[in-house]
Amino acid sequence: MQKRKLGNSGLEVSAIGLGCMGMSYGYGPASEKNEMISVLQKAVERGVTFFDTAEVYGPYNNEELVGEALKTVRNQVVIATKFGFDIQHGKQGGTNSRPEHIRKVAEESLQRLQIESIDLYYQHRVDPDVPIEEVAGAIQDLIREGKVKHWGLSEAGVQTIRRAHAVQPLTAVQSEYSLWWRRPEEELIPALEELGIGFVPFSPLGKGYLTGSFNAGTTFEQGDLRNILPRFTPEALQANQVLVDLLKEKAEELQVSPAQVALAWLLAQKSWIVPIPGTRKLSRLEENLNSADLQLKSEDVHSINEAASKITLVGARYTEELERRTGL
Repeated sequence: MQKRKLGNSGLEVSAIGLGCMGMSYGYGPASEKNEMISVLQKAVERGVTFFDTAEVYGPYNNEELVGEALKTVRNQVVIATKFGFDIQHGKQGGTNSRPEHIRKVAEESLQRLQIESIDLYYQHRVDPDVPIEEVAGAIQDLIREGKVKHWGLSEAGVQTIRRAHAVQPLTAVQSEYSLWWRRPEEELIPALEELGIGFVPFSPLGKGYLTGSFNAGTTFEQGDLRNILPRFTPEALQANQVLVDLLKEKAEELQVSPAQVALAWLLAQKSWIVPIPGTRKLSRLEENLNSADLQLKSEDVHSINEAASKITLVGARYTEELERRTGL
């Protein structure tokens, strides 16, 4: 597996990481623990060194899963987790990035992950009630104490990123980015390049849409967040099929899968971009990781971009409530 560095931080990780959320949360019932441990350990065997979780995934049990699976290879991997929400009675509440809260939940994440230091600690969503400078200061204290090594922001706006970075340099910003969602190209990616901050796209396969596995008749299990997302209505799935067809055409030409084209396209954008596709299946894991070996030629990237630029995708990415939590 090729390696990449996240911006100017020097933090080196596998070119493709593994998003662990879906193993426990967000896409229907949690999968059987031992099966997911097997997937996580197989990822390590295949060269993955970058694993992404969060306290709210479950809540809590995704961190516990990652900690259990990776404890014997701790020195080989980079574990990222996140803070920033209240969790009450087993449910995610509103944002909370007060410094005393950050310190408390960092200690709890360390215990669940069975580690002594969090490699990369993201603020999961910007808290409008706590100045980002206070958040950065709290993280700075944890870094000085050795409890956190690097920090980042998730789905933050450019001005917030600049203010945070001025207090305690950011290693990475995590936001959604794919051929299915390209808004980061407008302001975010240029700012990260200027500041020397790495970019970690989540949902790099459009929450599975870019694999070509869905159609207008697709239904999702109870508890699957795609049931409430506007882009996953039957009408949007049908209307946006043209993007999947574009990927299928290029995949057939290159004799790979649509998912591999989508991931290789992301890797070709910048050398400091590290996508974190998630999966519960060993076959999909292997497929995703093989995309790191797919070197798209400049003419391939250009043809994909040109064709995609003519496509107007239907449906909002999030509901209004979820969208309000992004880009502050």
